Amino acid sequence: MEAVTKTPEREAFYKKIDGENLTALWTVMSDLITPEPKSACRPHLWKFDVIRDYMTEAGKLITAKEAERRVLVLENPGLRGQSKITTSLYAGVQMVVPGDVAPAHRHSQSALRFVLEGKGAHTAVDGERTAMEPGDFIITPSMTWHDHSNETSEPMFWLDGLDIPLVQFFDCSFAEGSKEDQQKITKPAGDSFARYGHNLLPVGVKRSSKTSPIFSYPYAYTREALEKARVSQEWDACHGLKLKFSNPETGDFAMPTIGTFIQLLPKGFKTARYRATDATVFCPIEGKGRSRIGDTVFEWGPRDLFVVPSWHWVTHEADEDAVLFSFSDRPVQQKLDLFREDRGNA
Repeated sequence: MEAVTKTPEREAFYKKIDGENLTALWTVMSDLITPEPKSACRPHLWKFDVIRDYMTEAGKLITAKEAERRVLVLENPGLRGQSKITTSLYAGVQMVVPGDVAPAHRHSQSALRFVLEGKGAHTAVDGERTAMEPGDFIITPSMTWHDHSNETSEPMFWLDGLDIPLVQFFDCSFAEGSKEDQQKITKPAGDSFARYGHNLLPVGVKRSSKTSPIFSYPYAYTREALEKARVSQEWDACHGLKLKFSNPETGDFAMPTIGTFIQLLPKGFKTARYRATDATVFCPIEGKGRSRIGDTVFEWGPRDLFVVPSWHWVTHEADEDAVLFSFSDRPVQQKLDLFREDRGNA
């Protein structure tokens, strides 16, 4: 698109129509319709050890009940002040210390939890309670009651991922708190996984939610699935061995607005270049390695977090067997026919 020449007459016209809340499209077209994805989102890595130290300090300053949720938001350096890790997604690290109860509430925003450190604290979602262990992926669907508690002797840390910016964009946020700090438990532990987690579905059960009926995907099963798939040695040049968490009712993504993935990179494996339109948050849960995003190299280890912006070339290299959890807005982009990927020379 050619640049529009400025003239005194045109500038006077723009000023005149501005008073009527009008703008000439030809003056802003190049910013609205870009040849490639363009945003302020930047590559960045957060070291978990640093976050843990700050969270521990925060634990002495404010209770989980007073804070509602004791969380440090991972703000993208190019999007500061907006509580965004990408243009469409939110991420934070939450801490629940011994004796804490993060009170029950519900909201339009869908949330994921990926457990980073600690064992045995609980989260309850829609009447079912589950113990949390590192590597577990847990879903809080839109408008479901949820609360967290820790009756162990050690603090628990997990990654929160929410579609807050998407809900803000559509201006459809609702939220409410409960009169009770903890919801009534009406289902046995493991109920959703027992019903839906074994390639069998209850006959006659009708659900309206587009979110997976499994709300807790235990890491033990996820890791086993990776190892069983590893036997085939069918490594993707760009991803190693990458699986998506799915909704067993539909085969679609586990969440309607957030795609979640787990991938295995064997020791010494270096991926081919890859880029896609879905800006992606990565969290290694095992292993060490590095990722090159554009011209920047990030060294990572267990529980560190890093973000790859939309349409940025990325490669990963594993110094030892590594498992990476990741999430993005891919489900939304695919349903809107907007998703695009480029596998470089793979």
